[in-house]
Amino acid sequence: MTTSDTAATQSPAASRRRGGQRGTKVRRQRVRAAWLFLVPMLVTLVLVAGWPLVRTFYFSFTDASLANTGGASFIGFENYLVYYQGAWYGLLTDPAWWQSVWNTLFFSAVSVSLETVFGIIVALILNAEFKGRMLVRAAVLIPWAIPTIVSAKMWAWMLNDQFGIINHLLMTIGVIDSPLAWTADADLSMWAVIIVDVWKTIPFVALLVLAALQMLPQDCYEAAEVDGIHPVKVFFRVTLPLITPALLVAVIFRLLDALRVFDVIYVLTSNSTNTMTMSIYARQQLVEFQDVGYGSAASTLLFLIIALVTVIYLYLGRRQLGGEA
Repeated sequence: MTTSDTAATQSPAASRRRGGQRGTKVRRQRVRAAWLFLVPMLVTLVLVAGWPLVRTFYFSFTDASLANTGGASFIGFENYLVYYQGAWYGLLTDPAWWQSVWNTLFFSAVSVSLETVFGIIVALILNAEFKGRMLVRAAVLIPWAIPTIVSAKMWAWMLNDQFGIINHLLMTIGVIDSPLAWTADADLSMWAVIIVDVWKTIPFVALLVLAALQMLPQDCYEAAEVDGIHPVKVFFRVTLPLITPALLVAVIFRLLDALRVFDVIYVLTSNSTNTMTMSIYARQQLVEFQDVGYGSAASTLLFLIIALVTVIYLYLGRRQLGGEA
């Protein structure tokens, strides 16, 4: 019997086994190649992010100071909470810390919500057909391209209560009678910071949503137009569900940035308790008060809060996508 006759008489099951073995071998080779490409990035990530994070965790359980980090002593959870001479002390009993937590959550919730709504509106406008669309798309990205420190300083001048252009315009059109101290007034400072952050980051959300809109199938909209369905109903029934995955990505990135916000608020209002976030609080303890142990405890809680919020958001987003599927 020839070789071709032998191959022809083999069972289909044997052929499938050989094919499965070859597929498994190729799959293993691809996995090994993927890990070879990932190892340099993982090593860099451990050195750049992992090691400082571990040291921060360690310092949060010590009495380290900025002048003497090497001679720190282990004190357990005293930086977080300790009962001493009939009273509780520590980070968890500090009203300034809890005020910074509230400021951070409020800032994140309001700014990300506004950025999402306005980002979708801008993306829908940019997705429409009109003359000069490419020029408008390029212009919309300018706020996002400007460095945060530069845009914050620019807005600080514009919001100045003595010579700022914002007060001048509002007084010209009769909205206000006297200049407002946008960054110094306790009732206005947080909203001033939110306005600046929303102005800068709307293009980021709009860009991701616009990319999702460009990939939507047009037959759905053609059928809706033929049936005479109102555009608003088409948006909520067709467009919004289809762009939800991209929208979830945009929101999670913005939420992570908002929870650890530092630069824009510090430039506009410095250490004001009305706008102090968890990052600014940790920086104040570490640098100005030179208490590395206490500041590391604040940084550790900041990390845990961000991780918790991220996990909850991803879980809820996965459930929503799973329910729609």
